[in-house]
Amino acid sequence: MRERRTAKKHQSLAGQLLLAHPALREPTFRRTVILMSAHNDDGAMGVVLNRPLGKQLAELNPEFALGPLAGVPLYNGGPVSPDQLIIVSWQWLKTEGAFQLHFGLEPEKAAELVGTPGVIIRAFLGYAGWSKGQLESEMKHDTWFVATVDGELLEQYDDAALWRSILGSIDPELKLQANEPDDPTVN
Repeated sequence: MRERRTAKKHQSLAGQLLLAHPALREPTFRRTVILMSAHNDDGAMGVVLNRPLGKQLAELNPEFALGPLAGVPLYNGGPVSPDQLIIVSWQWLKTEGAFQLHFGLEPEKAAELVGTPGVIIRAFLGYAGWSKGQLESEMKHDTWFVATVDGELLEQYDDAALWRSILGSIDPELKLQANEPDDPTVN
């Protein structure tokens, strides 16, 4: 009788954060924090949380200008389909220690959530995506660190400080690397 081997199932990273390794210098993902929305045998996707564009939805499209979504901040969500608008909401449920995520909301549904206590709404242009096995390969080469979502941090930071804060909480050595200057001559 032959031994039967099955492929090892990977644990889904959906609902978790990917943090770029400090050594990752490629500009698209350097010092990024990615909120993963999907991860299965076919691939993975998420949005970059810490690339604010300094704009709001009202500036992107006049259809949003007079509605409840006008003030929703706009982010560069990643290099895939950079013209695609993705609306995301989340809520940190402190008493339950849970993170509630709604990814790819229709504008009407997102508008209903505006003003709901504790609900954060963000809009992203594009997303980060990986084909089948690509993310797993990158993980084997230590390109990414995985972290659980800390809702309070997501409310405090939306730029490189988010990456530094989360990465520094993983390991003291990573904290040192995260705080290294871009130009070592200014150290």
